[in-house]
Amino acid sequence: MQTVRIGHLEIGEGRPCIIVPLTSSTLDGLMDEAMALADLPADLAEWRIDLLEGAVKDTPEGPMPDLVYILQVLAGLRTVLPVALLATFRTVEEGGFCPVSDAGYEALCRALCDSRNIALLDVEAFHRSGRASALIAYAHERRIPVVASWHDFHGTPNKDKIVGRLRFMQDELNADMLKAAVMPQSRADVLNLLSATEEMTANFADRPVITMSMGPLGVMSRVCGQSFGSAATFGSAGHASAPGQLDVEALDTVLSILDDASRN
Repeated sequence: MQTVRIGHLEIGEGRPCIIVPLTSSTLDGLMDEAMALADLPADLAEWRIDLLEGAVKDTPEGPMPDLVYILQVLAGLRTVLPVALLATFRTVEEGGFCPVSDAGYEALCRALCDSRNIALLDVEAFHRSGRASALIAYAHERRIPVVASWHDFHGTPNKDKIVGRLRFMQDELNADMLKAAVMPQSRADVLNLLSATEEMTANFADRPVITMSMGPLGVMSRVCGQSFGSAATFGSAGHASAPGQLDVEALDTVLSILDDASRN
């Protein structure tokens, strides 16, 4: 398994790492969230840029990110964050809160890489522009690891489709980490997601995989990654960025218990 190393953190080995989303819509709130991580068991922070008020502006070419403002905020975050940062702009099609044009999404991803103020970049593997591969290559040229992501907020596809999409992220896109989040309609859907994770990590993956089943039904999938192969999980510090996220301190406690039990 090829792990991803960010400073002292090695993703893909041992206990799943905890990623805490920064979700405030205001600059002051965002800075408060970032500083609060110093007292929380967070391994990484994820900045959900689409949630920031003023991050996107209307132009004749369509909704475009305000790159100057976003990069200013990013520079400020870098000065106060105690952990490394995953930068994410989640599009409306994949559960985000702010529409953006294809050109705007691509320009933002490139600008984030050029800033040198992020440790990881999220790229939507099936973005409507079809240019995920080019964006990932651009990030790699600047030595920025990429989390390729795919979300289904309506249901849980069959195991073969989940595995197939994860393999596409690895074999075709060459992302450094492979992320899939799906919405269960039954307990069987949660088992399906876990089974797909186990099959992918046991038979195909040569790099970290991150999977989760969302909502209340899928909570178990957020804590049992070490058993089924998921290398990271998301925990909230006040405001969840997706349905079913656990409080980060409770999540850390559960992960520690499971990790200790696995060593006995």
